[in-house]
Amino acid sequence: MLIIDRVNMIHYMSKDNAPAARCKSGDTVIFHTYDCFQNKLLPDNASIKADCPSLSNPATGPLYVEGALPGDTLKVEILNILVGPLGIGGSEPIGTFQNKMVEPIEYKIKRIQVEDGFAHIFDNLSVPIEPMIGVIGVAPLEMPIRTIIPGNHGGNMDCRQIKKGATLYLPVFVEGALLAMGDLHALMGDGEISECGLEIEGSVEVRISIIPKTGRIAPALCVDEKWITIASKESLDEAAKEATNMMADFLTSQVNLNPYDASLLLSLCGNLIVCQKCNSYKTMRMELSLDILNQLEQKPELI
Repeated sequence: MLIIDRVNMIHYMSKDNAPAARCKSGDTVIFHTYDCFQNKLLPDNASIKADCPSLSNPATGPLYVEGALPGDTLKVEILNILVGPLGIGGSEPIGTFQNKMVEPIEYKIKRIQVEDGFAHIFDNLSVPIEPMIGVIGVAPLEMPIRTIIPGNHGGNMDCRQIKKGATLYLPVFVEGALLAMGDLHALMGDGEISECGLEIEGSVEVRISIIPKTGRIAPALCVDEKWITIASKESLDEAAKEATNMMADFLTSQVNLNPYDASLLLSLCGNLIVCQKCNSYKTMRMELSLDILNQLEQKPELI
């Protein structure tokens, strides 16, 4: 099995990145990753001001997928996610979000132990972990994009449905796709309201396949019997509109619903959810049950 060590670290998704490894369609690959702070805040004496003034979000990779060409779709099946024993959470007082541009607010970090499948948040509170991938994406066609930024290439989507058992579909913009990932979270709520999940190092096992000539232009996801479209824009309203439009386009082009019926179905059965609102580009997702798509005789795996 191919293993990519986290020393193969990038801070930009770019077509100019040299591949850390190569695989063929159908191969299984393990990515070892740093946390979003490159593990710099794990020591007890480290502080966010002294050692990590901004989220650098290193990603491991990139992986060159032989035979992947622009216009194809990269199918990434997430087989397993393992996380380390210590994570970092960050917080600021609720109610200060509107005021921090006027007066400085202290941002505090907390080291949180992870053991036997639980995050020990407080002395009297332990919560089952739900590992997920914060950053996963391919190289964009044009200018390099920082790994902290989400977009149609994927990137820092911070969608907590990108987890074990999920299948992520990414557009291919450049030859070989150049897949990279990192920024694992042991736990994160939808919205990621305080700029951090439970940031943690770990490893991700994935199976990579190429679906040729789909013309996909943005990420989509299949998990927990749901089909999900994901969009990242400068505002939540724009991201919500884009995620909804992508699902509506899917229903009209692939399921052959007319635009009115697609709108009705999404209003009655679709769920529009914030993935993250803390980035300069916000991410939303639209979810629709696979049971509905099966009744309409459409299976997303065939896209």
